[in-house]
Amino acid sequence: MNFALARQGLRIGEYRLEPLCEDDAFDLLALFGDPEVVDYMDIAPLTHVSQAREIISWARQLAARDRGLRWSIRRDGQEGLIGTVGFNSLELDRGRRGEVAYDLARVEWGRGVMSSILPHVMAFGFQRLELRRLEAMVTAGNLRSCAILERHGFVREGLLHDYAYWKGRFWDQLIYARLSD
Repeated sequence: MNFALARQGLRIGEYRLEPLCEDDAFDLLALFGDPEVVDYMDIAPLTHVSQAREIISWARQLAARDRGLRWSIRRDGQEGLIGTVGFNSLELDRGRRGEVAYDLARVEWGRGVMSSILPHVMAFGFQRLELRRLEAMVTAGNLRSCAILERHGFVREGLLHDYAYWKGRFWDQLIYARLSD
């Protein structure tokens, strides 16, 4: 497996994927401070930079243990991040699977950013990390996320009733998956 490449980042057309780092804290606060961006996520809108730093710390710990990867998404020529993408979890001992996750700033919605990036993230998972299966958990009602996954060959495998708990309530989760070719 090639985690070293992931730690260096990836270039995809006009986008750069770089490992989340401490310098991303204020950009991440702005991204996850938007209630619409986190509407279907397991976090409330961020209100303080320390919360963003906790997320960055979580991502860095995942990468250090080879249990996940989270990249910032940037446009060439621009410093600020416009979203994040990667694998929230990697199972490499008792399976060969990874959970794909992504988010974008609201101003980027509908502009084809994830359509450009997701195929490369998938290829990285299948080829570089030698995964057999990619999964995505989608909160029921997040139609945009369902559509992007389906356009890229993911199949909805089921509905997990009251699978998750955050923001004071239970949430249904849809599980999507795609196997390597």
